[in-house]
Amino acid sequence: MEKLQNVLVTGGAGFIGSALVPVLLDKNYRVTVIDHLSTSKLKSLERFFPLDNFEFIKLDLLDENKLKEIVKESDLIFHLAANVDVRKGYLNTDADFLNNIVATRNVLESMRTSDRCKKIIFTSSSVVYGEALEIPTPESHGPLIPISLYGASKLACEALISGYVGTFGIDAVIFRLANVVGPTIAHGVIFDFFNKLKQSKGNYLQILGDGNQRKSYLYIDDCINALSIGLRKFSSGLEIFNVGSDDQIDTNTIAQIIIDELRLHPEISHSHESNNGRGWTGDVKYMLLSTEKLKKIGWKINHSSEEAVRLTAKNIISHGYD
Repeated sequence: MEKLQNVLVTGGAGFIGSALVPVLLDKNYRVTVIDHLSTSKLKSLERFFPLDNFEFIKLDLLDENKLKEIVKESDLIFHLAANVDVRKGYLNTDADFLNNIVATRNVLESMRTSDRCKKIIFTSSSVVYGEALEIPTPESHGPLIPISLYGASKLACEALISGYVGTFGIDAVIFRLANVVGPTIAHGVIFDFFNKLKQSKGNYLQILGDGNQRKSYLYIDDCINALSIGLRKFSSGLEIFNVGSDDQIDTNTIAQIIIDELRLHPEISHSHESNNGRGWTGDVKYMLLSTEKLKKIGWKINHSSEEAVRLTAKNIISHGYD
């Protein structure tokens, strides 16, 4: 594979993107980040501004004309930008359609019209599988039947990428991620628990669903290691990899870890917003991915789900939770 010089990261100011950027810079790539900063903060990238091989551009991916100008100077795209709130799609059906599907189409169309940029790494999600009957779930599992608009939009993005690969000769790697956690996480169950405990001054915690939801949690460092492998695993066509821990943890245990780390004794209740103990409509109650395919090409998992959750909680506390 030819040497890639210019890497474009969409959503690069977000949780995963801001952890990926320093790794790319350390590998001596020239990195351009585009982000519309609606759900992320520029502060996460400010330390890179003085570097000659870094550039930040505030841009909404729905602005196709400006996007094309940026893409034509790139060799490869890490497409991370998306609506990150799975539950938001229930309240606003445009969120996943515009920020996931249309945005991805615009990225791909910009690549199609570029003479230079023909490689994309895309972060999809475990929720494309829906309520999979096969656990751990391999990449070959099907049919894929997502139960949320977020999951449907991620699957639609995968289909678009596959179509552009087959029709226009673009090369792509898709990573289906488990629940990624880390100290700067700004959404999801850990973030929600910390916010609820702060708001109640440590006296009360409501858990959505019955608390028995069991899922895989992936620490951010393990996620970035997987994405980095994508840089050197391009072949002609499309590759899909699961990325997740080797085990599961239930929501009640996550709550207890956070409570223990904060040394609190709150009153705990459960809110059953939907049937079968789900936390919300569209919540996949049980998830565990098979990652054997990724391990065969060199990826190694360093943290269990419990370790990922506990390490995240400790880091949030050490960075100033009160």
